[in-house]
Amino acid sequence: MTDSPLSARKILLIVGGGIAAYKALELVRLIRKAGGEVRALLTPAGAEFVTPLSLASLTGHPVRQTLFMPDDETTMGHIELSRWADLVVVAPATAGLIAKAANGMADDLASTTLLATDKRVLLAPAMNVRMWLHPAVHANVERLKGFEGDHGMAVVGPDDGEMACGEFGPGRMAEPAAILDAIIETLRGPADRPLAGKRAVVTAGPTFEAIDPVRGLTNRSSGKQGYAIAAALAALGCEVTLVSGPTALATPNGVKRIDVEGALEMQAATEAALPADVAVLSAAVADWRVDTIAGGKIKKGPGGPPTLSLIENPDILAGIAAPGPRRPALVIGFAAETTDLEANARSKLSRKGCDWIVGNDVSADVFGSDGNTVLLVTAGATESWPRQSKAEIARALALRIADHLSKA
Repeated sequence: MTDSPLSARKILLIVGGGIAAYKALELVRLIRKAGGEVRALLTPAGAEFVTPLSLASLTGHPVRQTLFMPDDETTMGHIELSRWADLVVVAPATAGLIAKAANGMADDLASTTLLATDKRVLLAPAMNVRMWLHPAVHANVERLKGFEGDHGMAVVGPDDGEMACGEFGPGRMAEPAAILDAIIETLRGPADRPLAGKRAVVTAGPTFEAIDPVRGLTNRSSGKQGYAIAAALAALGCEVTLVSGPTALATPNGVKRIDVEGALEMQAATEAALPADVAVLSAAVADWRVDTIAGGKIKKGPGGPPTLSLIENPDILAGIAAPGPRRPALVIGFAAETTDLEANARSKLSRKGCDWIVGNDVSADVFGSDGNTVLLVTAGATESWPRQSKAEIARALALRIADHLSKA
């Protein structure tokens, strides 16, 4: 499995107490499928939800449960485990485990191991929404993230959703696939993070311009390409703010997401995300909006359909690309065209004042699909990229961005 993303990597998984502990079993399977080796440490509370036998069967190793192992008095379990691993993952990371780690408490195997480790730690918080929103929990999480050097802990999640207790909101543990992505990202070395220290703002998805409380003007953009670009930039170490119109997509790991609806909101959120080193404006912003939004639903009447008076939306791309102290070093726009792709993309490059344009022909099956065919248009050249997945296009674009910024 030499080509696997976690080949020869050693992961110590600390399973805390909570209903989300069942997801740890799937996480073990995914880590091993990705080429990693897993050993598990199960807290007493965690053992109320998953069994040591289940974890041992999936990891292929005995499961540690107590600080003192009567069957092996010659080893110090917390030291051995903390030195063995390349990365320590706590999933679920309960409020109690987070509090102990943040305050240097070491009174059981899990907390002692976390204090003794000299390796990176990734937390996947999971708790009731009220607990997660408590300022003490947030203070502890921020403290752990802010520890100097490799003592600073990474965090994945939590997600919004329905709780086992019936409440709804943030606090659900991130899904195993998202935790796996975070594991891979956390283990990347400097050579894998050429955009470390750089900031990006990415816009994605459609905008929705209300006509009345029910209807609106929008378009068929799914947001998939923009979300893939945000994920690819984050994977290269970039600090990414994603300004998203209405979509059903999950927030990429390591990306800060701001949800907006109309073009005016998107403009304000994008400008507020500056300064940035690069702006990738892939959102399909509506060109027009109604000048007056009806206060109630517009009803059918004998006079026929209503006449809508439209006004232009702001040109977000041209505004961000305009010269000024807050202009990003690299501004990239998108051109979705149905005819004359190259000519229209190059014309847009000139009109908007941006540095690059990614042009794509949307006359076929691009909207909502996972594949795309694009042109990269710059001042001096036009490159035709073959049809490939939107994730592959995003990865290629992110690498091109990294190369450009390294030479700037």
